Amino acid sequence: MSFQVQKIESQKQIEAFHKLPERLYQNNRWYRPPFRFEIENIFDQKKNERFEKGGECERFLIYYKDHVVGRFAVFTDPEKDERYDPKLGGIGFIEMESRIGIAEYMIGFAKEWHRERGYAGFRGPINFGENDTFWGILINGFQDHNVYGMLYHHEYYEKLIESTFPEKFDDLYMYQLDLSRPMPERLVKITERLKSRDSIDIRPIDKKNLERDGELIRQVYNRAFSDQVIQEREEEFIGITRETIRKMIKKLKPVLMPGTSPIAFVDGEPASFLVSVPDLHEISAQTNGRLKWWQLPKLAGFKKRARKFRPLAFGTDPRFRGRGLEALVFIEGYRWTKEHYPNLKVLEGGFVSEKNWIMQRSLEALGCKIAKTYRVYKWMVG
Repeated sequence: MSFQVQKIESQKQIEAFHKLPERLYQNNRWYRPPFRFEIENIFDQKKNERFEKGGECERFLIYYKDHVVGRFAVFTDPEKDERYDPKLGGIGFIEMESRIGIAEYMIGFAKEWHRERGYAGFRGPINFGENDTFWGILINGFQDHNVYGMLYHHEYYEKLIESTFPEKFDDLYMYQLDLSRPMPERLVKITERLKSRDSIDIRPIDKKNLERDGELIRQVYNRAFSDQVIQEREEEFIGITRETIRKMIKKLKPVLMPGTSPIAFVDGEPASFLVSVPDLHEISAQTNGRLKWWQLPKLAGFKKRARKFRPLAFGTDPRFRGRGLEALVFIEGYRWTKEHYPNLKVLEGGFVSEKNWIMQRSLEALGCKIAKTYRVYKWMVG
């Protein structure tokens, strides 16, 4: 087949970028589109700080004759890429028809793009920005909706991508918890003992003081992920800046769920946290990924109607590990969630690397089970 590639530069091409998955998944009951504005913010040099850090990102459409049959983005992010030896760029936001040769064409183009920039290889699909959203190709868990921040893919994507002979870079697991199940009694007793100690305090995030609590969470998060038990997970971690947390607070303020996001303190110091949001893809599925002013009423009361929610971030300061704080914030968040949002039926989150057996064991001890697997690959330019 004869394919052509075009760099996206016009509004018409941006529209085609979003229209492709709409067409590919139009008869798939499980697919839910991400919000367009969240995707577009990734490619906006004024809104994505990775550009300010020296990153470069371009996105493309693949044509067969006059029809769009594929799309992808390629990018470099020096602050992250140079943590690998040799340094690795990225590819992401892959969508494609089931056509012979389309994946080879896409990857061949991406190899040349990275070669011109002095890169030895690239990994993907990944995101040009946050590493807990829009990451990986779905390879297991197709009989369920993609939760907020995650993508859905046809089963044939794995076969097409592996026809390009990549290396596996990482598998990442999304865990689910049925909220109708009681928490393990042993862990409940541990958390009750912790709560009785004068040195330990736990409270929900205060929506009236989000900037203050956001800064506390940022401090714990940066300490937690710069000193991980699983060494491989530290490679790409660069820390969250105050500006990043400010933008996240602005974005999440309307949908944060009071009572589901606890912060634990030890002797007054922030030590552990869990931040959750409702599955906003339940809304995007109704609006086809758009969120205009006349669609805002759909958000009113949504938190009370949502059926699924996602813990977006969690962590424990290394100084306070081994004290049961992870179980404390999880179980208290679980209790508060059931009390304030009885309609919620499923927790889906984690996004845990296959290498991170410690986190896997912790989640499984809480009753969570693997629901989906996302895979990231690596290609060398050669």
